[in-house]
Amino acid sequence: MPASSGKNQTVINETELREMSAAERRQLARSLAAIDYPHPMLGLYLSRGRRVGVLVSIISCTVLLGWIIILALTLHRSFHANHWRGAWVGFDMVLLLAFAATGWAFWRGRQIVIACLLVTGTLLCCDAWFDVILDTGTSDIWLSVASAVIVELPLAFLMFNAARRLIRLSALMAMSESGDDGPVPPVWKIPLLGMSAFPRTPRKTSAVGSGDPERQ
Repeated sequence: MPASSGKNQTVINETELREMSAAERRQLARSLAAIDYPHPMLGLYLSRGRRVGVLVSIISCTVLLGWIIILALTLHRSFHANHWRGAWVGFDMVLLLAFAATGWAFWRGRQIVIACLLVTGTLLCCDAWFDVILDTGTSDIWLSVASAVIVELPLAFLMFNAARRLIRLSALMAMSESGDDGPVPPVWKIPLLGMSAFPRTPRKTSAVGSGDPERQ
Protein backbone atom coordinates (compact mmCIF):
# COMPACT_ATOMS: atom_id res chain seq x y z
CA MET A 1 0.00 0.00 0.00
CA PRO A 2 1.57 3.33 -0.96
CA ALA A 3 2.22 5.95 1.65
CA SER A 4 -0.44 8.59 1.94
CA SER A 5 0.26 12.23 1.18
CA GLY A 6 0.16 14.91 3.82
CA LYS A 7 1.42 14.85 7.38
CA ASN A 8 0.63 11.19 8.07
CA GLN A 9 3.42 9.17 6.49
CA THR A 10 2.69 5.93 8.41
CA VAL A 11 0.39 3.52 6.60
CA ILE A 12 -0.48 0.03 7.80
CA ASN A 13 -0.34 -2.51 5.02
CA GLU A 14 -2.20 -5.83 4.79
CA THR A 15 0.74 -7.81 6.16
CA GLU A 16 0.87 -5.70 9.31
CA LEU A 17 -2.90 -6.02 9.73
CA ARG A 18 -2.61 -9.79 9.61
CA GLU A 19 0.16 -9.70 12.22
CA MET A 20 -2.16 -7.90 14.66
CA SER A 21 -4.27 -9.82 17.13
CA ALA A 22 -8.04 -9.85 16.73
CA ALA A 23 -8.39 -7.45 19.66
CA GLU A 24 -5.91 -5.01 18.09
CA ARG A 25 -7.81 -5.05 14.79
CA ARG A 26 -11.09 -4.41 16.61
CA GLN A 27 -9.51 -1.52 18.51
CA LEU A 28 -8.24 -0.03 15.25
CA ALA A 29 -11.68 -0.39 13.64
CA ARG A 30 -13.35 1.34 16.61
CA SER A 31 -10.82 4.19 16.49
CA LEU A 32 -11.46 4.73 12.78
CA ALA A 33 -15.23 4.55 13.26
CA ALA A 34 -15.07 7.09 16.09
CA ILE A 35 -13.21 9.49 13.79
CA ASP A 36 -15.58 9.03 10.84
CA TYR A 37 -18.85 8.84 12.80
CA PRO A 38 -18.55 10.75 16.08
CA HIS A 39 -21.65 10.91 18.30
CA PRO A 40 -20.95 13.64 20.87
CA MET A 41 -24.63 13.86 21.94
CA LEU A 42 -25.30 10.12 22.19
CA GLY A 43 -24.37 9.83 25.86
CA LEU A 44 -26.47 12.88 26.73
CA TYR A 45 -29.55 11.56 24.92
CA LEU A 46 -29.22 8.11 26.52
CA SER A 47 -28.71 9.56 29.98
CA ARG A 48 -31.75 11.81 29.61
CA GLY A 49 -33.86 8.91 28.31
CA ARG A 50 -32.72 6.76 31.22
CA ARG A 51 -33.80 9.35 33.78
CA VAL A 52 -37.17 9.77 32.08
CA GLY A 53 -37.65 6.00 32.04
CA VAL A 54 -36.91 5.75 35.77
CA LEU A 55 -39.30 8.62 36.56
CA VAL A 56 -42.13 7.16 34.45
CA SER A 57 -41.63 3.73 36.04
CA ILE A 58 -41.79 5.16 39.58
CA ILE A 59 -44.95 7.15 38.82
CA SER A 60 -46.57 4.17 37.10
CA CYS A 61 -45.79 1.82 39.99
CA THR A 62 -47.19 4.32 42.52
CA VAL A 63 -50.41 4.90 40.58
CA LEU A 64 -50.89 1.20 39.84
CA LEU A 65 -50.38 0.24 43.48
CA GLY A 66 -53.11 2.67 44.51
CA TRP A 67 -55.40 1.38 41.76
CA ILE A 68 -54.87 -2.24 42.87
CA ILE A 69 -55.89 -1.33 46.41
CA ILE A 70 -59.01 0.42 45.12
CA LEU A 71 -59.97 -2.57 42.96
CA ALA A 72 -59.39 -5.03 45.81
CA LEU A 73 -61.71 -3.04 48.05
CA THR A 74 -64.47 -2.14 45.57
CA LEU A 75 -64.75 -4.83 42.88
CA HIS A 76 -67.51 -7.44 43.09
CA ARG A 77 -66.60 -11.13 43.02
CA SER A 78 -68.57 -11.60 39.79
CA PHE A 79 -69.49 -9.32 36.90
CA HIS A 80 -71.46 -9.70 33.69
CA ALA A 81 -69.43 -8.64 30.64
CA ASN A 82 -71.22 -7.35 27.56
CA HIS A 83 -68.37 -8.05 25.13
CA TRP A 84 -66.97 -11.31 26.50
CA ARG A 85 -66.56 -12.92 23.07
CA GLY A 86 -64.95 -9.84 21.56
CA ALA A 87 -62.48 -9.58 24.43
CA TRP A 88 -61.23 -13.15 24.08
CA VAL A 89 -61.28 -13.26 20.29
CA GLY A 90 -59.40 -9.95 20.20
CA PHE A 91 -56.85 -11.20 22.73
CA ASP A 92 -56.23 -14.41 20.75
CA MET A 93 -55.85 -12.38 17.55
CA VAL A 94 -53.16 -10.28 19.25
CA LEU A 95 -51.48 -13.49 20.42
CA LEU A 96 -51.64 -14.84 16.87
CA LEU A 97 -49.99 -11.68 15.53
CA ALA A 98 -47.29 -11.97 18.21
CA PHE A 99 -46.53 -15.56 17.17
CA ALA A 100 -46.46 -14.53 13.51
CA ALA A 101 -44.13 -11.59 14.21
CA THR A 102 -41.83 -13.86 16.22
CA GLY A 103 -41.68 -16.40 13.42
CA TRP A 104 -40.99 -13.68 10.83
CA ALA A 105 -38.22 -12.16 12.96
CA PHE A 106 -36.59 -15.57 13.39
CA TRP A 107 -36.89 -16.27 9.67
CA ARG A 108 -35.36 -12.94 8.70
CA GLY A 109 -32.79 -13.00 11.49
CA ARG A 110 -33.80 -9.63 12.93
CA GLN A 111 -32.79 -8.29 16.33
CA ILE A 112 -36.42 -7.40 17.02
CA VAL A 113 -37.03 -11.11 17.62
CA ILE A 114 -35.97 -10.49 21.24
CA ALA A 115 -38.85 -8.05 21.75
CA CYS A 116 -41.23 -10.41 19.93
CA LEU A 117 -40.23 -13.30 22.19
CA LEU A 118 -40.77 -11.24 25.33
CA VAL A 119 -44.15 -9.94 24.17
CA THR A 120 -45.39 -13.38 23.08
CA GLY A 121 -44.20 -15.03 26.30
CA THR A 122 -45.95 -12.36 28.36
CA LEU A 123 -49.20 -12.81 26.41
CA LEU A 124 -49.03 -16.57 27.00
CA CYS A 125 -48.66 -16.00 30.75
CA CYS A 126 -51.63 -13.63 30.68
CA ASP A 127 -53.66 -16.20 28.75
CA ALA A 128 -52.88 -18.90 31.32
CA TRP A 129 -53.65 -16.55 34.23
CA PHE A 130 -57.07 -15.45 32.99
CA ASP A 131 -58.05 -18.95 31.87
CA VAL A 132 -57.35 -20.43 35.28
CA ILE A 133 -58.71 -17.55 37.37
CA LEU A 134 -61.92 -17.09 35.37
CA ASP A 135 -62.62 -20.83 35.26
CA THR A 136 -62.06 -21.36 38.98
CA GLY A 137 -65.20 -22.88 40.50
CA THR A 138 -66.49 -24.12 37.14
CA SER A 139 -66.31 -27.47 35.37
CA ASP A 140 -63.65 -26.11 32.97
CA ILE A 141 -61.05 -25.43 35.65
CA TRP A 142 -59.05 -28.63 35.10
CA LEU A 143 -58.94 -28.12 31.36
CA SER A 144 -57.62 -24.60 31.92
CA VAL A 145 -55.02 -25.81 34.42
CA ALA A 146 -53.88 -28.55 32.04
CA SER A 147 -53.67 -26.06 29.17
CA ALA A 148 -51.62 -23.68 31.29
CA VAL A 149 -49.24 -26.33 32.66
CA ILE A 150 -48.77 -28.33 29.44
CA VAL A 151 -48.93 -25.67 26.72
CA GLU A 152 -48.94 -22.00 27.65
CA LEU A 153 -46.44 -21.76 30.51
CA PRO A 154 -43.84 -24.10 28.94
CA LEU A 155 -44.06 -22.13 25.68
CA ALA A 156 -43.66 -18.88 27.61
CA PHE A 157 -40.63 -20.29 29.44
CA LEU A 158 -39.03 -21.34 26.14
CA MET A 159 -39.59 -17.86 24.70
CA PHE A 160 -38.22 -16.06 27.75
CA ASN A 161 -35.20 -18.36 27.77
CA ALA A 162 -34.60 -17.81 24.04
CA ALA A 163 -34.79 -14.04 24.58
CA ARG A 164 -32.31 -14.31 27.46
CA ARG A 165 -29.88 -16.32 25.34
CA LEU A 166 -30.14 -13.85 22.45
CA ILE A 167 -29.55 -10.90 24.78
CA ARG A 168 -26.45 -12.61 26.14
CA LEU A 169 -25.30 -13.38 22.60
CA SER A 170 -25.73 -9.72 21.65
CA ALA A 171 -23.79 -8.72 24.75
CA LEU A 172 -21.06 -11.20 23.86
CA MET A 173 -20.76 -9.66 20.38
CA ALA A 174 -20.62 -6.16 21.87
CA MET A 175 -17.96 -7.22 24.37
CA SER A 176 -15.97 -8.85 21.58
CA GLU A 177 -16.14 -5.64 19.55
CA SER A 178 -14.92 -3.69 22.57
CA GLY A 179 -11.95 -6.03 22.95
CA ASP A 180 -13.20 -7.68 26.15
CA ASP A 181 -12.81 -11.47 26.12
CA GLY A 182 -14.17 -11.96 29.65
CA PRO A 183 -17.30 -13.91 30.57
CA VAL A 184 -20.70 -12.42 29.77
CA PRO A 185 -22.38 -11.05 32.93
CA PRO A 186 -25.92 -12.05 33.90
CA VAL A 187 -28.69 -10.40 31.89
CA TRP A 188 -29.71 -8.11 34.75
CA LYS A 189 -26.11 -6.80 35.00
CA ILE A 190 -25.57 -6.11 31.29
CA PRO A 191 -25.35 -2.31 30.81
CA LEU A 192 -27.25 -0.43 28.13
CA LEU A 193 -25.20 -0.29 24.96
CA GLY A 194 -23.86 3.24 24.57
CA MET A 195 -24.64 4.13 28.18
CA SER A 196 -21.67 2.54 29.90
CA ALA A 197 -18.87 0.29 28.80
CA PHE A 198 -18.45 -3.33 29.73
CA PRO A 199 -15.79 -4.05 32.33
CA ARG A 200 -12.59 -4.10 30.34
CA THR A 201 -9.77 -6.54 30.82
CA PRO A 202 -6.44 -4.67 30.92
CA ARG A 203 -4.61 -5.12 27.66
CA LYS A 204 -1.32 -4.11 26.16
CA THR A 205 -1.68 -1.12 23.90
CA SER A 206 -1.46 -1.70 20.20
CA ALA A 207 1.77 -0.87 18.44
CA VAL A 208 -0.22 0.98 15.77
CA GLY A 209 0.74 4.63 15.77
CA SER A 210 2.91 4.22 18.87
CA GLY A 211 6.07 5.40 17.22
CA ASP A 212 7.57 1.92 16.85
CA PRO A 213 10.40 2.37 14.31
CA GLU A 214 9.64 -1.03 12.77
CA ARG A 215 6.22 0.25 11.70
CA GLN A 216 7.35 3.54 10.22
